[in-house]
Amino acid sequence: MLEKLKTELKLRGYSQKTVATYLAHNQNFLTYIQKQPETITEDDIRTYIAHLMGEKELKPASVNLVISSLKFFYSEVLKKDLFNGIKTIKKEKKLPIVLTKEEIRQLLNAIENPKHRLLVELMYSSGLRVSECVSLKINDLELQEGLGTVRSGKGKKDRNIILSKNLMKHLTAYLASRSDQNTYIFNIRDSHIGARQAQKVVKEAAKMANIKKRVFCHALRSSFATHLLESGTDIRVIQELLGHANLSTTERYTKVSREQIKKVISPFDA
Repeated sequence: MLEKLKTELKLRGYSQKTVATYLAHNQNFLTYIQKQPETITEDDIRTYIAHLMGEKELKPASVNLVISSLKFFYSEVLKKDLFNGIKTIKKEKKLPIVLTKEEIRQLLNAIENPKHRLLVELMYSSGLRVSECVSLKINDLELQEGLGTVRSGKGKKDRNIILSKNLMKHLTAYLASRSDQNTYIFNIRDSHIGARQAQKVVKEAAKMANIKKRVFCHALRSSFATHLLESGTDIRVIQELLGHANLSTTERYTKVSREQIKKVISPFDA
């Protein structure tokens, strides 16, 4: 039955990563419940969700991903109506982690490897997701125009990105130093480096820079958006650069602009 799920996901154009995730969550569910898919009930699903939230202590976002995985299988593939009484878990409303410009500078100064430094520079200066950054190809960039294109980003959509003048200087020098013909900017053998390696680079750089915040690749994207907002860039332009389908996603960054908050004068001072 899970082969049917795999086939349906592929037919609908889901990414390889999503296919693997949905299959894993459905397999884990069946292993826990110890029943065949055809005999699953709504109570079985509720029991498993309670297990994930209780014993496993999974966060709401993780639980909701499990619910989506199960719902696709039982509703779309098996055509069973089991989710009328099952709602997604309310997500925690945490502020995105944003680095100050000085912290960005410290992070970059802590990286000695030119390739690793360029990776961090590109994620911050163009607001890229880590998966988009590591898979970027040389031909995706128009250095003369100061623009680039993300191919088949989230939601399988292409979008334009900006290229920093400082970045282009470093990128040109880096590409000139390479002797291979690999089409990827961040090449390794005949492919590109993985997202995990990129996360490791950022994490180790933050440790070397003695930054106390929890720093990871997406924090660079959050910092890009917030710093643009603080400099007066229209939020709809930021939305386009980030590739957000909904403006409400971009508006999260209006809540973390510390520089704008610091400009507010308390009524007590008046």
